[in-house]
Amino acid sequence: MPDGTVKQVGPLTGTSVWTVPGRAHRPLAPPREQVRELVPGDERRLCAFCVDRYLETTPEKARLIGPDFDEVRRVPASALFAQDAQFRRFANLFEIVSAEYWRENHGFRQPAAVFEWAQDYLTDPVGLEHITALAAIRARASGTETSLEEAALDLLGGSHDVIVARRHVVDGATHDDQLVSSGELTPDEHAAYVAFTVRSLAEIEAAQPHAAYVAVFQNWLRPAGASFEHLHKQLVAIDEHGPQVDRELRMLAADRGLYQHRIADVAVEQRLLVAATDGAVAFAGIGHRYPSFEVYSTAAENLPHEHSERGVRAVSDLVHALHAATGVHVPTNEEWHYRPRRAPWPMPWRVLVKWRISTPAGFEGGTKVYVNTIDPWELRRRAVVELERLRGEGRLAPGIRIGDECVAADAHLRYADEAL
Repeated sequence: MPDGTVKQVGPLTGTSVWTVPGRAHRPLAPPREQVRELVPGDERRLCAFCVDRYLETTPEKARLIGPDFDEVRRVPASALFAQDAQFRRFANLFEIVSAEYWRENHGFRQPAAVFEWAQDYLTDPVGLEHITALAAIRARASGTETSLEEAALDLLGGSHDVIVARRHVVDGATHDDQLVSSGELTPDEHAAYVAFTVRSLAEIEAAQPHAAYVAVFQNWLRPAGASFEHLHKQLVAIDEHGPQVDRELRMLAADRGLYQHRIADVAVEQRLLVAATDGAVAFAGIGHRYPSFEVYSTAAENLPHEHSERGVRAVSDLVHALHAATGVHVPTNEEWHYRPRRAPWPMPWRVLVKWRISTPAGFEGGTKVYVNTIDPWELRRRAVVELERLRGEGRLAPGIRIGDECVAADAHLRYADEAL
């Protein structure tokens, strides 16, 4: 508009977004109300996800250990503290879609392997005490008591998992605001984190035959919906795609190259490419309620767990770089999007990183016009400047092309090549 207002419409969502001049200069990170000095040992027990409090979370399904991120599965309760885990996977104590949901609505019953695991866990005295304590917490919250055997089955065989990183704060932290976000991980740590999530997604999908989709997301800091200021992702199986995926499938019926034509080509035309690797590309997104980056895999594979190790790493390196450029104290949501296993049309794997720096209020609710304080071009400019600085400090994975180093060929999406 003549006054500088930018009006956008999300090409996949249809969401109407305005960016009004003058609102982009507000600070991204809200001031922290209280900062607490740490005493030695605090860094290991700041929240229920910390390494000295493993028994406050549900039984481990798997963990990564050591410098090579070796995977160890189904650690007994009595062995949880034998070694600090680099990353842990366990069920969410308060599931969004519960084990009871699958049992009552779909007649799902746990397989024999989960029954055997539950019996073994309860045979261990530490495991019995662990399940007893967790069952009591769930009973108080729901007002319904269950047997220990049923509680163990639900906790071990549920379809809503959490993947938690080792550190709450940086090594050597002196205050509790020195947090470890995704961008504070090394590129190799982040790659292990993403690959672990990809494997977990495949396992949940295989274990829950009634699931139509597994939502994968990460909420960082309380304004973005996080319960703890401790880095973690969540995976939730659901029995429908959700309206956004259904909308995209309808659009794909008319245009198999939807994401190339409506996203990648427009990003090239509007000079919104932020960064690229040999296998993924990042854009400043158009038409989002919050300033958002979009990372697209450029591989032919659609599902995350169909990708090669190299393909997963390509996506991980860009997502890590964008989190690093965002900064530790900016609330963010990370969302994974991909083709549901039963969907008829090809869809690329893409990851959105959203800056949750504003709160929609009455104006948005009444008009369905959302005010996004940073337009895509300014978002791209900020990210490129910060990425170049981080690369100069050696904090990014090698091989990332930034800003004008990217070319149109970097934005060629191959997810639907065979269908076109």
